Amino acid sequence: MSSQRNQHPSRHLSVFDRLIGQADNALRTLAGGHHGSERAHPANDTECPQLSPQQRRHVAGLMRVNHTGEVCAQALYKGQAATARLPRIRRQMEISAQEEEDHLYWCQQRITELNSHTSFLNPLWYVLSFGIGAGAGVIGDRWSLGFVEETEHQVCAHLQGHLEKLPQKDERSRKILQQMQEDEARHAQTAHQAGAMALPFPVKKLMQSVAKVMTTTAYRI
Repeated sequence: MSSQRNQHPSRHLSVFDRLIGQADNALRTLAGGHHGSERAHPANDTECPQLSPQQRRHVAGLMRVNHTGEVCAQALYKGQAATARLPRIRRQMEISAQEEEDHLYWCQQRITELNSHTSFLNPLWYVLSFGIGAGAGVIGDRWSLGFVEETEHQVCAHLQGHLEKLPQKDERSRKILQQMQEDEARHAQTAHQAGAMALPFPVKKLMQSVAKVMTTTAYRI
């Protein structure tokens, strides 16, 4: 990851500046305006496999779910950064959001290769996720970090399930998901080390239920 990408203006941003920045990020996320980082694409050395029409639809559905998950991750991190109280926590959320841009780009590129489309419900999921993230930040930084840690743990489990569902010969999609899983695990560990609060069991179950609705709809729509 380039140092230039992680630099931010030192001047104090007004509320209006931040709102403009959030709107810009939302538009770029939903319109495919993120173009990845200087990190090498994890599947650069892997050719697109020859898949049957049924396999192609299935893989496209899986990657569409992952793309929607990254749209949600962008919104969550941006929402949390907007309401974080400590500058170091805000900075950590912003860095994590930047790393998630890679995942967003990789998933979108793979979906395009499969001649499919991203989820039509992404705008809805972005708004809902931003609200959840902002709400978590308002409650407190340790709770916000706890939300990040639990979210990333659930994402890692979700990615493992997708790795097991991919056609054996689709190494291109597999390498993308494996790199995403590695990054998400690191995000969870970073949040834990920063002082994440363990979330109550009912909150974790609610998060799982919401994620189930998202994955089910994104696979088809």
